[in-house]
Amino acid sequence: MEALDLFRHAWVLTFLVVPAALVLRTWMRAGLSVALPFDHAGTRRGAWLGATLKCAETLPALVLAMAILLAAGPQKWDVPKSKRVLTNIEFCVDVSGSMTAPFGDGDRYAAAMSAISGFVQERQGDAYGLTFFGNNVLHWVPLTTDVSAILHAPPFMHPRNLPYWFGGTMIGKALRACRKVLVEREEGDRMVVLVSDGESFDLWNGEDEEIAKELVRDGIVVYMIHIGEGEIPESVVRIAGLTGGEAFKPEDKDGLAHVFRRIDTMQKTKLEKTRSEATDDFVPWSLVGLGVLGALLLAAFGVRATPW
Repeated sequence: MEALDLFRHAWVLTFLVVPAALVLRTWMRAGLSVALPFDHAGTRRGAWLGATLKCAETLPALVLAMAILLAAGPQKWDVPKSKRVLTNIEFCVDVSGSMTAPFGDGDRYAAAMSAISGFVQERQGDAYGLTFFGNNVLHWVPLTTDVSAILHAPPFMHPRNLPYWFGGTMIGKALRACRKVLVEREEGDRMVVLVSDGESFDLWNGEDEEIAKELVRDGIVVYMIHIGEGEIPESVVRIAGLTGGEAFKPEDKDGLAHVFRRIDTMQKTKLEKTRSEATDDFVPWSLVGLGVLGALLLAAFGVRATPW
């Protein structure tokens, strides 16, 4: 770091030539002779006394120098700090009729929402959104760091409370809808956590690969949690794999919680160094200036030249 970077208004330092000239004049001048009766008595010259007097005469110039330094705006550069990189996580939850099937102590929907609630409370600092889907898509909670709306959502969107036209399962439509939400966020990573229990016909005939390409192009990672019977549909396994995510099949409620812990481990929180910032640094310079002023005050009481 250059010395001039320590001051906000470095050009003010050019005025330091004034106190420097005063100090030079003090120490280079011969001084005035005073005629006294014993001028020719051969008395030795007081070298130490002369140096002391010149030091005292230098103090006003040093006070001026400190004033110039303070006017130049002394500053210091903070040590770079670590900043959390925001992760935008969109939960995409199936609310078709089959999500009312028994799972653990309740049904599939209740287990999924309970696991999501635990995840957002443990992994704080990210932005979360909540989307429900069947044959249609409903963005229930926009991406936000305030997770209270997600925690209170389960009773309102239970499949038993929804109209019949939410009854199917269209994962492709839901993923494209989540993609539109995530691409609007320019800051941070993007991730979709898909929770479903069924097969989706809108992923057939190569449509799964097309959707995966769209997600990869926008930097969106998909994690799929299949809580239905049977094997995980190959189409969603392919989408998760192509985007850099993974597909899971928990066998029970405890397994569902383990899956979310696994996702948290795989999608680690990222930290980046922030740029150093300059802050005012007047304290040390002010203390030095007060010290010089104190020395000048003490010198005024006795350490001064008297021409008589």
